[in-house]
Amino acid sequence: MSRVWAVAMNTIAQGLRMKLAVIVVLLLVILLPLMGVVMIGDGTLKGKLQTFVSYGLSLTSLLLCLLTIAVSTHTLTSDIKRRQIYLVITKPVRRFEIVCGKLLGVVLLITFLLGIFTLIIYSLTVSIPRIAKADAAQLEQVNEEFFTSRETLTDPVDEVRIKEQAIEEYRRLKENRQLPDGLSSKRVLFELEAKYRGIATNVQVGASRRWVFENIKGLDPDETIFIQYKFGVAVPRPDDKVYAVWDIGDDRQLKLDPSERKTDIMRAQKIDAIRVVQEFQVPAKVVAEDGYVSVVFHNPVQNQTTVIPQDVKVLYRSGTFTANFIRSVLLILARIIFLAALGVSISTWLSFPVAILICVVVFFAGTVNGFIVDSLDGLSMVAAIFYSVTIKPILWFLPQFDGEFSPAPYIIAGESIGWLFLVRIFAVTVLLKAALLTLFGIFIFHKKEIARITV
Repeated sequence: MSRVWAVAMNTIAQGLRMKLAVIVVLLLVILLPLMGVVMIGDGTLKGKLQTFVSYGLSLTSLLLCLLTIAVSTHTLTSDIKRRQIYLVITKPVRRFEIVCGKLLGVVLLITFLLGIFTLIIYSLTVSIPRIAKADAAQLEQVNEEFFTSRETLTDPVDEVRIKEQAIEEYRRLKENRQLPDGLSSKRVLFELEAKYRGIATNVQVGASRRWVFENIKGLDPDETIFIQYKFGVAVPRPDDKVYAVWDIGDDRQLKLDPSERKTDIMRAQKIDAIRVVQEFQVPAKVVAEDGYVSVVFHNPVQNQTTVIPQDVKVLYRSGTFTANFIRSVLLILARIIFLAALGVSISTWLSFPVAILICVVVFFAGTVNGFIVDSLDGLSMVAAIFYSVTIKPILWFLPQFDGEFSPAPYIIAGESIGWLFLVRIFAVTVLLKAALLTLFGIFIFHKKEIARITV
């Protein structure tokens, strides 16, 4: 272990001597405080905090990931190129200890920098309300909606029912010989599912849509829950506004006599901008004793168009902002460890330019991994088979840094990052993928001919 530690300390020293490391540190030291001052978001205190945290975490993650790639691919290749490796392998240091020491050094260096700069982001974030001299209403809003950690419940679309409807219509079209020409059966089913998914989410004028949320337990009646959503419309409105009427409560009680009802059904009337995430609070006493609550949206005649409620969620407080922020930092750390393992592994058998190019490609592929996977849905049968046996395994092994794996959206929305979710990320990204890359690098480096003996 002492030999691994010695290699790690040497790697840290190498990384600190790199000009790129100095540039990254200077950029973050200058830009993070500047962003905290100049960014205003939508003009509200909450908007300012959301904008700063979003850009601050994203910038820190981007620069430190690129620095991880540079250090991890440079440290071993430079030792081999400059023949400094000869001084190491002639000592009682095994080759796997060299690889492990290099990886440990890179991870320790970047983890230290990550801790420093995320601490700066956290300190600026909690200081912004005081610096901005926010009033009591603004402070109450950010404490309820930003400086918090909230569990999120969603009521997903019934995908099983949508598939059944699509298959039923496909069979009808096939029997009547009305299938579109030039499209595969899988593509036709894909488009039919999209059609019925749209029907399931659209709310006609004068109609309603209902969502059911369950297992909301452990809340004090004096607390509040939050209804979050976003609106789309079939026909654009001149003012980009939507009139909305919401009923929240236990609608199972509607069958009972009013005197027998245990909880109230709260009605909220809103005028919201379309394509913008909105949320409002209701007392937690609307939730039934068994954790059940229904949310009903009514599309009033004033809208004169079909409304499409999207991403309807119920949120309730479950933790602190600080704990959630720490979990978001750990999400970034998982991707850093993977990139460090990738860089050290491929630098055992590739030159520095090729190794860093591969790592950069993998990194940016990881930032759009979810988009790539979604764009490949609906392929023809032959293409789908080829995709399943070739590209799909590669995409699985590549890291995914977007979507639910991106930490900034959680902090912005005040949504809790679950510990089980975080454990799963580390298990797959670090203990499985990064470990396999490290073992592969050890195997290659063990077989590698460092220098040829000549007589």
